[in-house]
Amino acid sequence: MATTETSPPGPAGLPLLGSLLDLRSDSLAAFLRAQRAHGDVVRFTAGPPGLRSELYGVFSAEGAQQVLATDSAGFRKDNAFYQEVRESFGNGLLTSQDADYLRQRRLVQPLFTRRRVDGYASALTDETSAMLRRWDGVEAVDVLDEMTRLTLRAVARILFGVDVDAAVDGVERSFPVIGEYVLRRGFSPLNPPRAWPTPANRRAAAATDELYAVCDRIVEERRAQGGDAEGEDLLTLLARAESAEDGSLDASELRDQVLIFLLAGHETTATSLGFALHLLALHPEEQTRARAEVARVLDGRTPTAADLDALPYLTMVLKEAMRLYPAAPVIGRRAVEATAVGGHTIPAGADVIVAPWVTHRHPLYWEDPERFDPERFTPEAEKARPRYAWFPFGGGPRACIGQHFSMLESVLALAMVLQGYELTAVDRTVPVRAAITLRPAGPARCVLTPVGRAR
Repeated sequence: MATTETSPPGPAGLPLLGSLLDLRSDSLAAFLRAQRAHGDVVRFTAGPPGLRSELYGVFSAEGAQQVLATDSAGFRKDNAFYQEVRESFGNGLLTSQDADYLRQRRLVQPLFTRRRVDGYASALTDETSAMLRRWDGVEAVDVLDEMTRLTLRAVARILFGVDVDAAVDGVERSFPVIGEYVLRRGFSPLNPPRAWPTPANRRAAAATDELYAVCDRIVEERRAQGGDAEGEDLLTLLARAESAEDGSLDASELRDQVLIFLLAGHETTATSLGFALHLLALHPEEQTRARAEVARVLDGRTPTAADLDALPYLTMVLKEAMRLYPAAPVIGRRAVEATAVGGHTIPAGADVIVAPWVTHRHPLYWEDPERFDPERFTPEAEKARPRYAWFPFGGGPRACIGQHFSMLESVLALAMVLQGYELTAVDRTVPVRAAITLRPAGPARCVLTPVGRAR
């Protein structure tokens, strides 16, 4: 091993707490400042003496590729945050590891082929049409709230079929409570046991019980239908999935997959879609160009999956929104052994993060990185950048299984919104924070003007 490897530099922080307050108040800003001041591998210390922990940030495209792909076996989902997610949302594809993960992935993968996902397009456009009808006569909407509701209804419909309303109501009540609970515990140096009857534990337990009850009821109904089930919703297909090597998913495993799909399948896409609309509302020229492409390709009809490749500028808009507002802004791992990354040594057992939020703003890959510019995603521009300069879906063997689903839903919904409305931003800036996914900390209101209406 080369002797030039060193311990990474990092911010000094406060004498007693290190960087704890900065990381808690605004971790995304703290990571961005650290990269600008200290480089692409940074060590943070956080917490009081005796409870102090270290966190290593890896911010270059090459470093992200090493952690997520080339050396992925050496960086596991063993950190405290993933353990909290696992305890609240089950051991599904997002949190499982080793043999459990490989078995689940093999069973679930056939349900996410491009052909299978394209079959969900009509359900996605039906839900978008219902949203647009609800907008009729409305002066303004918060596009982030609206896209969260849209994507939740869409993923619930695809998961559960006719059980959409019951699932949506339970998720809308439960997810925010559980998400905040997981976030607080995942980044706290000391947590009371979940069994203790603290107010936070009791609120989270009640929300979890409600969410599990909804999923368990629907899973049991599908199990009772057995081989006679005729539905093509994802839960029915999951219940049928089996192989000679891997068997099938039992009721508990089905629930875990459903919970993860609900979490990852609506919050992430809602973020991408909502911020794409917000950015277009801020940039009238780009909005006009995107609408012209939609009009030329669709000529007023409802889009289908076959139209995806014919809407390249709309796809570029979405990718640029995902660069500026990646739904998974930070991805955590734990180092299995001491590893050299970017000329520095990350010790065995260290908590490690890669951060699309930072890498997507790295001046080495992105000129004027805060500027909204869909032209960054022409085929030529994409080929000229390192593979992991843009990685909103993660990467390597743990890359998001729902990438095509998210892109399909987002492009179809964007096209339909632009067919019906011109958007003008009311809120020029939208604060955000890192939770389980990137979440807005303020509204993104847009004035709606029906297309073609004289001003």
